[in-house]
Amino acid sequence: MKNMWHYLKGQPLMLFGGSIVLSITFLAAFAPWLAPYDPTAIQVRNILLPPSWQHWCGTDTLGRDVFSRMLYGARISLAVGFVAVGLSISIGVALGAIAGYMGGHMDTWIMRSTDMVLCFPTFFLILAVIAFLEPSIWNIMIVIGLTSWMGVTRLVRAEFLSLRSREFIQAAESLGVSPLRLIWKYLLPNAMGPIMVSAVLGIAGAVLVESGLSFLGLGVQPPDPSWGNILIEGKDNIQLAWWLSLYPGLAILITVLGYNLLGEGLRDVFDPKLKS
Repeated sequence: MKNMWHYLKGQPLMLFGGSIVLSITFLAAFAPWLAPYDPTAIQVRNILLPPSWQHWCGTDTLGRDVFSRMLYGARISLAVGFVAVGLSISIGVALGAIAGYMGGHMDTWIMRSTDMVLCFPTFFLILAVIAFLEPSIWNIMIVIGLTSWMGVTRLVRAEFLSLRSREFIQAAESLGVSPLRLIWKYLLPNAMGPIMVSAVLGIAGAVLVESGLSFLGLGVQPPDPSWGNILIEGKDNIQLAWWLSLYPGLAILITVLGYNLLGEGLRDVFDPKLKS
């Protein structure tokens, strides 16, 4: 424990990013108890009130408390990030493991398919798919997950190709270890470092995509709160209610920054050579 703390003291940016992630997660998890108001309650007498002691982040065009809506919006953004990244990691690890271990025609087919999907701009691909579906939080999670597995596939394949040339893998093969056991017990655990880094960085990307979709009206639909749909109101009232753009924008910025700093710190932990 002392050695770990000594190492972490030398990683101030990682500590800062981790503290941001923990803080955002805490606020999202305890939003029902921390929110001072009902995030969907309309108060016509409180329309577009500036930040004050009663409403820390002001109110929106329907008199709803922005701070409460941002707390609940954090739950949606993190839920989208975790579920979408979990789905993309599952698909990417499965395809990358098959390609990296089996090689040959299977490797060629999987990687050419991955390259073909990478030719399409991810955000516009998501927009095209969402346009044909009913906007809902589950559709967003699934679509983001199904359109963001390509980088993980290439990463896992490269790790497996590197690991297969190691002596301990060759020794396990010579002892007759089954391919499934070899992948599950030997190859995958040794590739978990880069996978974890990719997952952490992927959450930041998923939060940005969800916010962008909600801002365009294709994501989380009102009255459910989301950082993206709060920004829509800020765009329409930028001269009257600056707080509707400032606070959700800062929330997105800080969350993405926290996950990126944490991911970069984990990358240094799992591959110290990159630091030099």
